[in-house]
Amino acid sequence: MIKRIFILLFLLMITSYLVVAVTMLNARPIGQRCDSVGVFIADSIDYGFITKKGITDHLNSKGLMPVGKDMNSINTKIMEKELNRLPLVDNVECYKTSNQKIAIVINQRVPILRVMGNNGECYYIDCKAKIMPLVKTPIYVPIVTGYIDRKMAKNEIFKLGQFINNNPFWRSQIEQINITPTKEVEIVPMVGDHIIFLGKAEEYEDKFNRLKIFYEKALNIVGWNKYDRISLEFSNQIICTKKEL
Repeated sequence: MIKRIFILLFLLMITSYLVVAVTMLNARPIGQRCDSVGVFIADSIDYGFITKKGITDHLNSKGLMPVGKDMNSINTKIMEKELNRLPLVDNVECYKTSNQKIAIVINQRVPILRVMGNNGECYYIDCKAKIMPLVKTPIYVPIVTGYIDRKMAKNEIFKLGQFINNNPFWRSQIEQINITPTKEVEIVPMVGDHIIFLGKAEEYEDKFNRLKIFYEKALNIVGWNKYDRISLEFSNQIICTKKEL
């Protein structure tokens, strides 16, 4: 019994020592100052609308630039909260490194559609169905025109945009999506001089599967410019309108 008590006391002492040691190692000496900030932007090659200079300028304007400050006084959570307010930022992680530096890792918002509605509104829809402001940097995504409001853009048309964005073939083929006054969907393809009519904004996967089969088994034979209009509105059929001679 006494032996067990000694073993427990010994384990308790070891545990206490480890806790104190880890705490002391993690604690930074007073007066140790931040000497630089490293900004890492994900997808900077594909989407260059957030820059390192823009991030550091924003921190400076808010009095949050950490360079020269005592490492123990720097609150990385406050920095994260401020940077997450930027309209083109999806997520930010700020942390202290072991060599007196602050690292900032930024994920940009990823646009999948650009909306240019008849109501005069222009904006992007990002991959999380949120409205995203326009940027100066060109972003090549399908353009949505016509009678579209924000509710439709963030719901039915977002789902269409997701489908297109996740499919390499349709992502390279679809140039424009037009919404008619009756809230039906027309597609303008990159290849072929025709309009694809989807009808109501629903059952995208079935409609595009039928269209791809039609492309492979019909248009590849008769030619891509034979028809003015290809309608996928009704299930299990494709209705084509020939060009007038």
